[in-house]
This record gives sequence, structure tokens and C-alpha cells, in this order.
Amino acid sequence: MKSFFRLTLMLLLLLNGANPLHAQWVQTNGPYGGYIQCFAVSGTGLYAGTFDSGVFLSINNGTNWNALNNGLTDTDVTSLAVSGTKLYAGTPHGIFLSTDNGTSWTSINNGLTYTLVRSLAVSGANLFAGTDGGVYLSTNKGTSWTAVSNGLTNTVVMSLAVSDSNLFAGTWGGGVFLSTNNGTSWTAVSNGLTYSDVWSLAVSDTHLYVGTRSGGVFLSTNNGTSWTSVNNGLTNTGVRALAISGANLFAGTYGGGVFLSTNNGTSWTAVNNGLTNISVTSLAISDTALFAGTWGGGVFLSTNNGISWASVNSGLTYTDVWSLAVSGNNLLAGTLGSGVFLSANNGTSWTAVNNGLTNAGVRSLAISGTNLFAGTEGDGVFLSTNNGTSWTAVNNGLTNTDVWSLAVSGTNLFAGTWGRGVFLSTNSGASWTTINSGLTYNQVYTLAVSGTNLFAGIRHGGVFLSTNNGTSWTAVNNGLTNAGVRSLAISGTNLFAGTDGGVFLSANNGTNWTAVNTGLNTGVQTLAIFGNNLFAGTEGGGVFLSTDNGTSWTKVNIGLPNKDVRVLAASGTNLFAGTRGSGVWRRPLSELTTSVESPWSRAPDAFHLQQNYPNPFNSATIISFTLPAKAMVSMRVYDALGREVSGLVSGELHAGQHNVPWDAEGLPSGVYFYRLQAGHFAETKKLLLLR
Repeated sequence: MKSFFRLTLMLLLLLNGANPLHAQWVQTNGPYGGYIQCFAVSGTGLYAGTFDSGVFLSINNGTNWNALNNGLTDTDVTSLAVSGTKLYAGTPHGIFLSTDNGTSWTSINNGLTYTLVRSLAVSGANLFAGTDGGVYLSTNKGTSWTAVSNGLTNTVVMSLAVSDSNLFAGTWGGGVFLSTNNGTSWTAVSNGLTYSDVWSLAVSDTHLYVGTRSGGVFLSTNNGTSWTSVNNGLTNTGVRALAISGANLFAGTYGGGVFLSTNNGTSWTAVNNGLTNISVTSLAISDTALFAGTWGGGVFLSTNNGISWASVNSGLTYTDVWSLAVSGNNLLAGTLGSGVFLSANNGTSWTAVNNGLTNAGVRSLAISGTNLFAGTEGDGVFLSTNNGTSWTAVNNGLTNTDVWSLAVSGTNLFAGTWGRGVFLSTNSGASWTTINSGLTYNQVYTLAVSGTNLFAGIRHGGVFLSTNNGTSWTAVNNGLTNAGVRSLAISGTNLFAGTDGGVFLSANNGTNWTAVNTGLNTGVQTLAIFGNNLFAGTEGGGVFLSTDNGTSWTKVNIGLPNKDVRVLAASGTNLFAGTRGSGVWRRPLSELTTSVESPWSRAPDAFHLQQNYPNPFNSATIISFTLPAKAMVSMRVYDALGREVSGLVSGELHAGQHNVPWDAEGLPSGVYFYRLQAGHFAETKKLLLLR
């Protein structure tokens, strides 16, 4: 076999190109928002560094955003800095440089022995990087770096600021340090600074401000020789960001929004009207525009010094989607940080529907008639009777307001909480009752209803069953070898549990379980059923499909770059996938269900293995074959040396045509071979992966 592989290598290199594969996932245009960690301003350009989504650029004050990540191999962007035509991005894996406004990036880490870069600062020809291992200096635009930490007794540098010849470093646990010689030596300047975790620094003439983790804002007028607390009116003292515009000093807090001081911090006023996400991580000023970056809610803009704010997130579609719900032609998405979004056109456009929703961390959604319920992270359950146009909290008796799951059965509404088990409401949330008798684990990740049976999936306790609306519960875990249950789905008499160790099936209401994981090798976060098709969304592996009740699974990830799938939902003719960090993706159900198995109306009269399409291919391709009769089938992929790199099929398949997608993610360019073994039939064909 190996000799045959080597002999055909040169022939394969002469293969012609093919049309691109059209059957794939497509990202919907939203929901909007994201996790903003830093800003940088250059002329009319505003750059936003995000958590796990890279860098975005807006040239119209946030009206539209475009992702700029070509060559940016680490998309967790913790800091940004601009120097002339050069844009720098700090990440946990070092520093990247762009000389074309973010269109392309190059890693510049020579001499940077600590690569977790938390802050960047520019002073003339000097570029400074604050890392978990102290401060580094580059005098040649990042080509090489030198450690400059002598005297810096605390080396976790969270923030940097430059004022004339003074360089200040704010550290985690060590307060503020000053260098007057470009970092050659440092001196602690923390006298009077009673909180030593320094998140942010800002300088205005002779005024130096620090924002601390829990002590608010401090002011020094003598380069840090002494400090004074300036917190009157600052009701939230976790100050993540500071910004100065003329006589205005702004403080962005984590949980309290934005505060304004017009008298050097002597007094503060909250300026949060319209700021629907108050976990503010970054601030930036460009002319008369003030921008606030939030954790989960994207970017907000104020043109009147914070008196009012507007969300400016179009194109900034990287959100953490935890829940999806379908109501007629409406698709609703619950996000962790941006609230609820509504689309009436299959995701072509989305609208935030959060009026009255005081908590934007929406972990669960449920629909009962004209009632829409949202379970939030810390503020309980909210009710909307008008598709999210307005919301009302419905929490009377709900003693735990961290609601991870919701389920509806007739007039009963069930809420699964993180720490207090299950609650029941029989009046649309007007009042709640605890129903936990026999429920020995109280972290309820998921709920499912089948007739008179109510199932609860517990984070570390497996599955519990109640046959009396939660009055009493019984553990039903025989054969369930993984107790980390994240999702449940019901199809007829089949109950499926998605766990940290794959999928389990019970055909008797949980009395016995069987693992059904062939081809599925990762933790399952969500399950969805459409007809005879069972879909599994996984943590890092993308979406899998089974057409035989979990006996075998196939990846269906073509076009889906984010494989951390939190939630799946079928709506109309489409399957939607909500991801961690990349919003919602859509794929036609007909395309999915025929891309794996599509039986012929009559059985073919011979075995046949077709050439994969496209070939050559980039990352993903489809392999088709036909069976004249039911057979035990094995299909495996080998590299040019004859080493197996992937097992695609293993099990009994019916007669007809079968189309199996193969995602070669992580494999290098080159020649590969796929071999079909079906009964006594065996055939091998060649394919070419081109990156």
C-alpha cells in the first residue's frame, strides 16, 4: 500500500482545480456586540481589540465595523497602540505588527521572553510592552525587544502611561512604578495608594490618575510621589478604564458603567443613559466622540460627554450566543452580555429587543403561546408578551436568580437554576415555588419535557426524572458513565443526553443508558432533532449529525470556522448554530440531511466509490459512494506514507448513495488517500489538500 501511495504522488500534483464547495455554513448578520478589551485611535480610524475575535476597524465612528485578522494567529487582543503608520496588537502570544491599517499582521517577538502582553505604550521612537514578566523596550519598531525591569519588584504590568520623559507602570498587586530613563531603572511611587491592583492609568498635564480593581480612582499631582483617593460619587470602584477630554475625566467601571468628573475627580456622576451593558472594559476619545467598550455588549458611542449613549455594533458580530428560540417566523437569540436579539428573516438582519431587560446575560429562552421568557445570569426570569419589544421581571418566590434553563409543559413553566435546583410557576412567572424533593444535585444545566415526564440534566449529577411536575425526583443514571449533562433532547421514546463525554441514549425514560458516540469524540453542549436527524453541537468540534439515533456520527462543519457551538435550533428550512464568540450561523436543513446520507429511490446494482468533490480542496470535501445492499462499511483516510489520519465511517449502512464530508482541519497540504471497504468490495482513491 505504501509503495502504491508513493508511486502516485507525482500524478496527483497534476490534478486540475475544481469549483469551490457551495454546501456550507454561512454566518448570519448578527447578533451584534462582543467582548471589547481595548481601543486605539488613528486619524478617522477606530480600532477595537476583542476577546477571541481579533481586531475590528471602523472609519465612521462605529457605524460599521470590519474584521482585520489576516496573519493574526492569536485573536485574544489585550492591547493596541498606534505609532505613525504602524499598528501594534498585544496578545497572550506576543505582539503583532500591521503596517497597512490592520489588513495584514506579522508576529514581532524577537527577545520578548514573556509573551502575555497586557499593555502597550509609545514614546517617540520607543515602544514599550507591559507583560506578566515586566516591561520590554523596542527602539526599532518591534524588530527586537529588551527587558527593562530593573527595580520593578512586581512584574505583572497591567497598564502603561507616558508623560514627557516619565514612564509609569501600573502593576497587579504592586501599585505604580516610575521610570525617568526609558525603563532602565524603576522606582515604586505608591505612597498613599491604598489599593495596589492598578488596572488603568491616565495623564493630563500635571495630573496622573490611576484606576484600581476595587479602590476606585486615585490622583497624584507630583508624578506619583503621593496619592489621594478621589471617589466622591463613584458608586462602583472597579475602574477598568480612564479617559480624558479637556476638563472631562471619564472612568469606565466593571458593573457600574461610565462616570464623569469635571473637577479632577473631586466628584463623580454616573452617565449611563442608553448604556445597556455596564461592564465597561475600555474607553477611547476621538474628537467629540466618546467610545465605551463593554464585556459582551460591544461598543457604545456618546457625542455629548456621556449624557446619552447609542450602540454602534453593526458588523461587530462576534457575540457569545447561549440560547435560541423560534416563534413563528421569528428567531430569537439570547446572548451573554448583549441581551436578546430578534430576526424575522432567517438572520439576514437582527434587532436588539432589550427594553426593560435589566440583565444582558441571557442563558435561556422559552416560548409559551404569546409569552416569551428569558432566564438571565443573576436577575432571574423576564417575560415579554410582544416578541421582546418590552420585558418585565417575574421573580416573586424565585430565590435563586441565576437561571440556566427553562422548559414549558402546558401551563407549567419550569426554571433550572445554578445552585438552587428547579422552580415551578403555574401563572407565567407571577410566582414561583421550589420543587427539589429528591434532587440531590442543584446545578441544573438543562430541562426537557415529554408528556408527563420532566427531566433535569445536572452539571455533575447526571439525569433526574419527575413524573409529577417536580413534586419529587429520582436519579436515572444506570449506564450513564459521564454525569456532566449539558443538554437533553427527546424524539418519540428516545431520550438523548449530551454530556462532557459525548451522547447517551435511553429508550426507557432514563432507566438504562447506552453510549452512542461512534465518530463523536468531544463534549456535547447542545442537541437538536429534526425528523430522523439528530444534531450535536460540541465544545470545539463543531456540529455532528446522526441519522441512526446516535449509532454513528459525521461532522457537518464545512464553512463553520468557530467550532465551539453553544446552542442549535431548527427554524423553517434552516438549522441555526449559536457559537461562543462568533454569533449565529445558518445552514439549510436539506443540505445537511442530504450531505451525509441520501438513499436512492431504488438500490444501485453495484458498489461504486466516486472521486471526492472538490479535488483539490481547501480544508473540506465530500466523498460519495453507493452500496447495492446493506453492508458493514469502513472508510479511512491515509497520508502519502500510508499512515491513517482519519476514520470517516465504521458500521452498517443501508443500500443507496452515501455522501460523507471530510474536514481536514489541522492537516498539512499534500496527497491523501481514502479507502472504502464494504463487504468484499474495496477501493482506494486519491485526493489533494491545498492550503
